[in-house]
Amino acid sequence: MSADSKNLGSSKSGSSKSSSNNLNAKDLLIELGTEELPPKALKKLSAAFTVGIVDGLKKAGFVINEVESFATPRRLAVIIKNVDTSQPDREVERKGPALKAAYDADGNPTRAVMGFAKSCGIEVADLQQQETDKGVWLVFKATEKGKVLSALIEDIINQSLSKLPIPKRMRWGSSDAEFVRPVHWLVLMHGDSVIDAEVMGLTSSASTYGHRFHFPGTIKLNHPGEYKEKLLSPGFVIADFEERKQKIKQQVIDTVKGLGGEAILDEDLLEEVTALNEWPIAVAGEFEEIYLEVPDQALIKTMQDNQKYFPVRDSAGKLKNYFITISNIDSKSPEKVKQGNERVVRPRLADAMFFWRQDQKQPLESFNAALENVVFQAKLGTVAEKTQRVAQLAESIAGQLGANVEYVKRAVQLSKCDLMTDMVGEFASLQGVMGKCYAQKAGEAEEVAIAIDEQYKPRGANDDTATTATGQILSISDKLDTLVGIFAIGQKPTGEKDPYALRRASLGVLRTIIERQLDLDLKDLISASAGLLKDKVDAEKVEQDVFEYIIERLRAYYLDRKVTADVFDAVSALSPSRPLDFDKRIKAVSAFRELAEAESLAAANKRVGNILKKSAVDKTVTVDESLLSEEAEKNLYATLSSLSKTVEPLFDSGDYELALSKLSSLRDPVDAFFDSVMVMADDEAIKNNRIALLNNMNQLFLRAADLSRLHQS
Repeated sequence: MSADSKNLGSSKSGSSKSSSNNLNAKDLLIELGTEELPPKALKKLSAAFTVGIVDGLKKAGFVINEVESFATPRRLAVIIKNVDTSQPDREVERKGPALKAAYDADGNPTRAVMGFAKSCGIEVADLQQQETDKGVWLVFKATEKGKVLSALIEDIINQSLSKLPIPKRMRWGSSDAEFVRPVHWLVLMHGDSVIDAEVMGLTSSASTYGHRFHFPGTIKLNHPGEYKEKLLSPGFVIADFEERKQKIKQQVIDTVKGLGGEAILDEDLLEEVTALNEWPIAVAGEFEEIYLEVPDQALIKTMQDNQKYFPVRDSAGKLKNYFITISNIDSKSPEKVKQGNERVVRPRLADAMFFWRQDQKQPLESFNAALENVVFQAKLGTVAEKTQRVAQLAESIAGQLGANVEYVKRAVQLSKCDLMTDMVGEFASLQGVMGKCYAQKAGEAEEVAIAIDEQYKPRGANDDTATTATGQILSISDKLDTLVGIFAIGQKPTGEKDPYALRRASLGVLRTIIERQLDLDLKDLISASAGLLKDKVDAEKVEQDVFEYIIERLRAYYLDRKVTADVFDAVSALSPSRPLDFDKRIKAVSAFRELAEAESLAAANKRVGNILKKSAVDKTVTVDESLLSEEAEKNLYATLSSLSKTVEPLFDSGDYELALSKLSSLRDPVDAFFDSVMVMADDEAIKNNRIALLNNMNQLFLRAADLSRLHQS
């Protein structure tokens, strides 16, 4: 069962009791049998199917208790425990016309009230009166009998199927039904009874089907509780996705032990293989050692992508000439299965070796010429032109960071060359990886070679950022050129559409700067990038938009790291343009928020902010110490003056956490001030002086963040 499905099972209906009191409540089983479903979409289809059924039942008023979801290549199924035989009865109330408008001068019902009564199916005399603060109204009240499950479930299933995330549906045979794959059977049971229904041209029954080869016949079910067990035996089907996945994983681990190595268990591949098999059996295979001449990444890619094999490596991490495949059949001749897979993988490996050798027949940089004919984006020019812009931006950043400019120049020059190689032409996802391999083979500086790969880092949310200075600079420069350019031509991402992966690029820039502690100003970098695009497009007009778009990506970044939304808002309000500085402020405000003084000072900052907004006093006015008369305001002024000398240097050096920690000592003087001092004094000079004092305090806190945005507990 997927985690999503388990979560569904623990949810409760807000309008019903948390569990059924109906003695007739029984388990509900729904199974749709199909041709082999798209493996990469199976888990998502299963989750959506389950959610659709559960939501439909909840909307109809049924109590939902435990939910179990099943998914195999040939079926989507869900079992919902203890579902009532009918909806709960519900009270219906409809408001009619006002009493004074319901009868004419002679006391006869008006057309309005007669029409209302008729629509309710009763006589006017049967309507009830209801008193409100706006007068007396006629109302219809009744108890609506709940519909039986059997009358509702067909529509609920159809609604769920219609909402599945299927980009392109297909038809089959003479049926008008449309689905991702042809459907062949429908199981619909409530307890030991079949609910009569028709879905996608199929009539419901209690018969499911086992493994296509091991048990192709029907399996008659007596009740939902035996669904999983009967599919397992005699059906040769492990219906639970997660159970099947763990079985495959363990089989691979056990099988590879005999080969003296360990399997490369890629999570995405494991999910895909789970979605391809109903009765998984691990089989070990091998190939000729000569193919190990090819870089590991290329061999791994061809085995994983083309063959769905799990590659094997030794304890040092070096690839071995073995693989593990998962067969969907328990063959009586496993050796033939092994030989068949070895025969199939050999031409793939031979192709990889050919590409590897062929690509090295010319220097890597010679591929640059071909990039002049490859369009990056019609309005932004070729890949070669993009590379020239990236080179200039990267050299500028290298100067700021004191990095090796020669390394940066060389890395940029070679950065896109591998796009034109045969290997990357076959495996696009190896871009950068193969550039690194070819550069190392050609004797380039190791940092240059690594940077060619690291320009694409981080490749995903769980990937690391670039480790080398050259790689970090190249990664930032390439991503910024894309971001600024695409914004400038008016193709900012909207909704779910993000064809240039600008969200990922934005987060990549931010993560690289923050996690690698690079003191760079994002606004300056965006401006520099925009300037390099001036011969293509006017990018200056979108500089602020790009900056705001990138910074907004930080919200999710910090929320994922358990930073609260109000802490992010407090820092974001100041719009710091250096991501590393932004991060220091976030950490400081998060630490401040945990202090005992935080809530009181946050409230005080909010109060001060409101006073300053309403005040017409010039914010540059300084405090006149001679006008301070109250003890509390004198104490606050003295404390502020002393603290300023301590914390201003801390703010200047970026030590926000220590500065805010010291400012927390203002709580008592600030509380005393507001308890005993009237800010809006009748004397204009005294009032303005007190506002100036509060402004001084406010400006001091604003050196870190707008603490007025912190939520009070």
